[in-house]
Amino acid sequence: MPDAILIKNGHIVDPSQGIDGVGDILIKDGKIVRIVLQSDRATVTAAQSHYHTIDATGLFVLPGLVDIHAHLREPGFEYKETIKTGTMAAVKGGITSVCCMPNTNPVNDNKTVTEFILRKTYAEGSCYVYPIGAITKGQKGEELAEMAMMHEAGCVAFSDDGRPVMSSLIMRRALEYSRALNVPIISHCEDMSLSEGGVMNEGRLSAQMGLRGIPYASEDAMVARDIILSELTGGRLHIAHVSTEGSVRLIRQAKERGIKVTAETCPHYFTITEDAVKGYNTNAKVNPPLRTQRDVEAIKEGLRDGTIDVIATDHAPHHRDEKLQEFDKAPSGISGFETALSLSLRLVYEGILTMSQLVEKMAIISARILGIDAGALKVGFDADIVIVDINREFKVESEKFLSKGKNTPFEGWTLKGMPVITICKGKVYDWRQNE
Repeated sequence: MPDAILIKNGHIVDPSQGIDGVGDILIKDGKIVRIVLQSDRATVTAAQSHYHTIDATGLFVLPGLVDIHAHLREPGFEYKETIKTGTMAAVKGGITSVCCMPNTNPVNDNKTVTEFILRKTYAEGSCYVYPIGAITKGQKGEELAEMAMMHEAGCVAFSDDGRPVMSSLIMRRALEYSRALNVPIISHCEDMSLSEGGVMNEGRLSAQMGLRGIPYASEDAMVARDIILSELTGGRLHIAHVSTEGSVRLIRQAKERGIKVTAETCPHYFTITEDAVKGYNTNAKVNPPLRTQRDVEAIKEGLRDGTIDVIATDHAPHHRDEKLQEFDKAPSGISGFETALSLSLRLVYEGILTMSQLVEKMAIISARILGIDAGALKVGFDADIVIVDINREFKVESEKFLSKGKNTPFEGWTLKGMPVITICKGKVYDWRQNE
């Protein structure tokens, strides 16, 4: 990376500072040193003519995205993804901070695994990685992990993602710890007794396909339980991957009552429905499952009115052979880093969110929930920046993904809006050069 960079004439959006207009950003030694909007342009050009210049005319200049929910698979599942490949795929998608879930092998339920992830990131990561520790030892739901020690080692949140904490008492204790540590508990809301054996949304389509379904009540019941426990403890609850109309309604009501709850959804939950699994398409198999159009519309409304705070990727790469199994046996998950921003921009084109609101949901609020200095274009912050051409179209071709995971239900889709340059950890990536 050059010692000094001038990003010129870009449409800068950073709602954390009330910035939404054309201007320049000056970067020196990897840090943002000045932001000047159009009215001050003459001063900047004259004084900073020696800077390496990136012409961002007609492009949006946004904070690097902060993904609060992703799976990097390392340690233990390097055949699916590694920290090296996953973080490079994230950067290509405009994501400069990734929070990785603990369902690795061994599980990230102790400071040794946490420290391994951070060392590996320092050596090989293209973006910043923030480990999320397991709530319970081995993600078995039976005994709390050493949360305080893991937090000290670098964990920014705790979750048994992929497995719900079925014990209400253990979830209560975790939320009590969250208050003491001032970190969120990220809840995978699923009542296993209702969803056991299910592989897709329960309804007419699952019956037609002869597949066991997962009812919406499986998610809704656990969302309700965790909200009640959050109210009881005053703990910090974050609901992961919201997929149902009922969850949106319960979270909205909880917020109205002042309960400390935040929530996320993922691009696939507001873009496609259960119809994507027709033909037994395992690339559309996720957990929670894709739901109905009614759920999609409820999630969009939840994003519009602020009920849902964050858009996360839930990037879940799998080996090609695993997804080629029959539907019942194939693992759940979508490789989401490299399509998330483009899919989410559809919300802007549809008038559901403004660009500022999208930046809030994909960068600013995620960083705020986690308590990290990222997701904003503030002077003194690291120059983690994504430059986006919102008019540029591209075809989704999973073979070109930098992620090892090629599992996407969006194969062949033409998407509008593409990250064209990402700046992160002292490097400038111009993705247009690879075309």
